[in-house]
Amino acid sequence: MKQYFTQKSPFIVPTNDGKLIEEHFGKASNGDNNVSIAHMVAPPHWSEPFQTPEFDEYTYIIKGRKQFIINDEKIILESGQSIKIMKGARVQYSNPFDEPCEYIAVCLPAFTIEAANREE
Repeated sequence: MKQYFTQKSPFIVPTNDGKLIEEHFGKASNGDNNVSIAHMVAPPHWSEPFQTPEFDEYTYIIKGRKQFIINDEKIILESGQSIKIMKGARVQYSNPFDEPCEYIAVCLPAFTIEAANREE
């Protein structure tokens, strides 16, 4: 029995805001509740509502810039930088810039829309 799994067909999460979400591992792609790993591209001038997740989220910026508002503090990361946002923090993710932002996101435990607790 193999003790590994290669992901060749990540789950493309349907969105209506122009953001690309390719989940390689997680609840949507392979049913894993422990971790989710996704490749994402946020288009220019994209944003999400504030949320208070029930998971830790790690983000690594590949290209472009991404803005985070965490408990009323604004943080901007650039290519090669990363951040860990602890569960329970109120956060808003956005790309208010003129170029796309490509990044990797890891959530522990795995991301679910219910556990994100978005403010709609």
